Amino acid sequence: MQDMNKMKVVVMGLGYIGLPTSALIASKGVNVTGVDVNEEVVEIINRGSIHIVEPDLKGLVYSLVNDRLLLASSRPTDADVFLIAVPTPFKDGHVPDLSYVESAISMVIPYLKKGNMVIIESTCPVGATENFYNLIKKNRPDLEDCFYMAYCPERVLPGRILYELEHNDRVIGGINPESTQKAKGFYSLFVKGMLHETDAKTAEMCKLVENAYRDVNIVFANELSIICDGLGIDVWTLIELANRHPRVNILRPGPGVGGHCIAVDPWFIVHKSPATARLIRTAREINDQKPLWALDKVKVAVTDYLQQHPDNTASDITIACFGLAYKPDIDDLRESPALEITRLLAMQHPGPVLAVEPNIKQCPKELKELPDKVLLVPPEVALKRAQIAVLLVAHRAFSEMPMAAWDNVHVVDVCGVFH
Repeated sequence: MQDMNKMKVVVMGLGYIGLPTSALIASKGVNVTGVDVNEEVVEIINRGSIHIVEPDLKGLVYSLVNDRLLLASSRPTDADVFLIAVPTPFKDGHVPDLSYVESAISMVIPYLKKGNMVIIESTCPVGATENFYNLIKKNRPDLEDCFYMAYCPERVLPGRILYELEHNDRVIGGINPESTQKAKGFYSLFVKGMLHETDAKTAEMCKLVENAYRDVNIVFANELSIICDGLGIDVWTLIELANRHPRVNILRPGPGVGGHCIAVDPWFIVHKSPATARLIRTAREINDQKPLWALDKVKVAVTDYLQQHPDNTASDITIACFGLAYKPDIDDLRESPALEITRLLAMQHPGPVLAVEPNIKQCPKELKELPDKVLLVPPEVALKRAQIAVLLVAHRAFSEMPMAAWDNVHVVDVCGVFH
């Protein structure tokens, strides 16, 4: 691998993975151009600021931009390595949508030179890397197979992304052995974890399997919470006692499963192997239904309140939804069950609905676009106005509030804030 100070890297996509990855690579003295189609994102980063919430990232980006090691742009440039870190959602019918990846690769194709390397980090179904490799060869026959291509999925935890990008092990699967070695040399420049060599298909499947494994474990906890609710058992106490077994580690239940990985990736396996991925499909379907169970719990709370206050109607009840992110202490709303529950409540409940999310500054468009707009308010305002408080995300900011603050509201806790 060449001298880092002379290397140039282009990172396609400056979101929750692309921007921290760009910053980490640039922090090693590599010149990095981060590309994003959102002009506002490009402008924010080139000011030395960031558009996402992630500890320690803002100061790092500010320093790298000032040192001219990190530049944001709306188009690629010549480079030695082109890294693809764009979203891969699914379309109707849970079909993987690779249009963002294809668009990103199409943008870099004109800039490729012999000896360059293309690495995909975006989640992909099995076989996608090989297909994109053939796409490049079709459009650039002049390269004469003299370029490298590999798949290397990220595996990081929001809130610890910078640390985990550097210290977690990585799985690197090249389209051929030469590509695997070339990609391994690149990642060795900024990753302290072990670099495990494999082929592209295995690396693609590894990413999907890791998140399907998490999904299946989460669905056990979520289904257990529904069973316990019907039996009149405190699920949090039950899980604490069951986990005293030396070989049992039940996860914490919640309102569903969100995020750009666990709520999406298992469907890529189901789509590829519909007849055999039966457990994975069932887990996805149950977790996708969990928000409806949470919604029913809120409706029961409204009925109970009206029975205790016969002079009121449902229109007189204000519901405050605490948490919109898909997990605690982050600002990421992608595939968030908490956001979906709040949206459905706003559509179905005749009274006011408030949203409390300490990690964002503006109400998300999913709520602003509703006929009866949902207001984003601080926790203390919500507790003054609301009769029912629905705890959807176990943000530290909520658990650290004094217990007396919740005395005057009926609390529906579906994520265990107080357990």
